[in-house]
Amino acid sequence: MNDQSPAAGRRRNFYQGDSSLQYWLRRHASEVVQRHTPRLTAFGDWVANNVDQAAAYTDRFAPPILTSKPVLSDPQADGMLMTEVLHNPAYAEIHRDAYRHGMIGLAYSAAPAALSEPTAFLPGFVMGYLLAQADISIHCPVTLTGAVAYVLDRFAPQEIKSHYLPDLIRMDGAAATGGTWATERQGGSDVGANATVAEPRNDGSFALRGLKWFCSNAASDLALATARPAGAPGGSDGLGLYLVPRRLDDGSLNRYRVRRLKDKLGTRGLATGEIELQGAIGFEVAPPKRGLRIMMEALGYSRIHNAMAAVGVQRRAFVEALGHARQRQAFGAPLVAYPAIEMQLLDLQADWMASLVLALATAQSFDLAQQDAGQQVWLRLLTALAKYRTAEDAVRSASRAVEILGGNGYTEEYPTARLLRDALVLPVWEGPANIQALEVLRLILGKSNAGGLFERQVSAMLISIGGEMAASVPPLQQALRSYHQTLEHLRSVPASGPCHIGAMTELMADLICATLLLREAAAEGNARLSLIAARYIRSRFGRRPHAGPDVTCEPVSTAERAMLENEPAFD
Repeated sequence: MNDQSPAAGRRRNFYQGDSSLQYWLRRHASEVVQRHTPRLTAFGDWVANNVDQAAAYTDRFAPPILTSKPVLSDPQADGMLMTEVLHNPAYAEIHRDAYRHGMIGLAYSAAPAALSEPTAFLPGFVMGYLLAQADISIHCPVTLTGAVAYVLDRFAPQEIKSHYLPDLIRMDGAAATGGTWATERQGGSDVGANATVAEPRNDGSFALRGLKWFCSNAASDLALATARPAGAPGGSDGLGLYLVPRRLDDGSLNRYRVRRLKDKLGTRGLATGEIELQGAIGFEVAPPKRGLRIMMEALGYSRIHNAMAAVGVQRRAFVEALGHARQRQAFGAPLVAYPAIEMQLLDLQADWMASLVLALATAQSFDLAQQDAGQQVWLRLLTALAKYRTAEDAVRSASRAVEILGGNGYTEEYPTARLLRDALVLPVWEGPANIQALEVLRLILGKSNAGGLFERQVSAMLISIGGEMAASVPPLQQALRSYHQTLEHLRSVPASGPCHIGAMTELMADLICATLLLREAAAEGNARLSLIAARYIRSRFGRRPHAGPDVTCEPVSTAERAMLENEPAFD
């Protein structure tokens, strides 16, 4: 909460207060718990207090500004303007400290040994979840830095990797930051329409000319940019990928400028700009036809962080709403005593938990895919489904939190207003819902047979669920049969895919979320997760729309009410 909120002054810890996250880590990544609990605990304290306070200040009073002046030191500049993005000191310090905590560098801290570990990147993704609960405007540039580091480490020529990667992964508070420049005005998500050109230079580098339209972390030190070399074909196959440093080795500024900063609805602390490349020096990371494919690796990494951020928004929305409902008196009773509010809170909780297990499973799959190329198809499918589901639910959850807080929630004195404004970027960033659905379509109908893989994975998990939770399996098995029938139709009539893939993606996201929730609930007979899973399944696979309420069942059970009473919140 902001300083003006009722809970101001109380010190919190987003990691220690999240029993759901800790439970999942104990079950699936015990080595993370054993090795990194002190680090995650310190990070959770820092985020909940330092970051949250700085985020409120930056958002309301001190967003970034753009300055410019003529370049006088370079006789070849031809009147070029030198632009600089200025951040307030609090934002700049928090941004530096995110790297000091190891959010990016930890995965490389014992390289190459660290990268052979099964959970090298998972702690960073978990930190992203915690960080986004306080400030997406910090989480975004850190994510972009991680994406650039990942691409340089895995795909760049050795000389580029050796020269630039160390500065991105340092953990001393002086790390370089990264950006990804792909979007252009004429194409948007259609990156194949890029018009930026790459002109070869005698020293093997390239001069890039063009306009990149939506560049977050506009003050980044290193950026990956797509561009088309002379003679390359049109479309995505003609794009190369280039690393563009802000300063060259001789200390001079590279030849590009930030034309202006976007005036955005949310993430006001994040500098997002239009960047004009005026012969900027770029170093080839990947030539055509590999350029866009390698850039998609960066986007895949960022999409997982987008999912983690979305889940962070959902958790913050839930705990803010729950804390307010407990202390707010209306008509002689606390809000939480009213069934309508109880049901809204329980639905917020169920949606958050479903998103959490999906995002964490995707982050875990990312690590597995680094060790086993056979996991790549499953990773790509999970990533698309996680990005699709979590982003949409984050917006709904943030909106519902504003509603539960009422007029207070709509004011900037409370964090819910900023939470909602910031959440709206999540469905847009790194590809909106339709882009994710098209990715799902390509995967399930493509040569990799991801459609069959999804069916086998979900079926295997459902078969393994026993005990009391077995009673919740039949609706999911019925949904899986519906999925199979639709998949067979799409295979026989591929032209119908674009018409139906939206509903198909929705079904797949519901199925994987419910199945993962059931798996967690059944594993140790977790009573809390059992209640959450049952509610989620009822809401997603229960009565059809417009069928009216099911008056034969209790809307809020005694067990659910007791669970909600014991749930930690901000009070």
